[in-house]
Amino acid sequence: MTHTETQLITLRDPRSPAAEAYRTLRTNIQFSSLDNPLHTLLVTSTAPDEGKSTTICNLAVAMAQAEQRVILVECDLRRPSLHTLFGLPNEQGLTSLILEADQPLLPLHATEVPGLMLLTSGPLPPRPADILGSRRMEQLIARLRGEADVILFDTPPVVAVTDAAVLATRVDGVLLVLQAHKTSRERARQARQILEKVKANIIGVVLNGADAEQGYGYY
Repeated sequence: MTHTETQLITLRDPRSPAAEAYRTLRTNIQFSSLDNPLHTLLVTSTAPDEGKSTTICNLAVAMAQAEQRVILVECDLRRPSLHTLFGLPNEQGLTSLILEADQPLLPLHATEVPGLMLLTSGPLPPRPADILGSRRMEQLIARLRGEADVILFDTPPVVAVTDAAVLATRVDGVLLVLQAHKTSRERARQARQILEKVKANIIGVVLNGADAEQGYGYY
């Protein structure tokens, strides 16, 4: 079993209820945007360790398994983890493209999943929010749109820093990840208020770690 498969339930155990939940999430996202298809989707959480990065990676795999061309973009420029989950290097990436906007080739990494590419963070900058809010970032998003069917952006928790809110204004939709028995109602409410204040299109919430027997479902 490869490194990626041990980390991601959609690859490790595709018949499990959790893997099926990610496929259902994929379908729900598609149906939620029939009138205005979502090409760019940002995933954030209220705080660290709520399963945000695991969620976005499994969602990316599920989308790629449905024969969509997917680019997963590491926009957590403070604690990047996607390159570790996929066992890939991180010398070049998002920040490299922002600093050298005339690069003819995108430094995309092929993953073990057909159709799924990863743009890692690259070297970490001193002011991540400035990078994500820059005109060059806007140009990069437009460039990525031409390379895939869906672009997924992993960002830091929205309550902790401004990075996610800054980028949320430039994507088609936002998915908020919460952790059952851990995320407080107040913090969830605060995250929603922050996103609504910048007029982000919140398409839904993923609830991780819920007990299915209590009627939550997986998300």
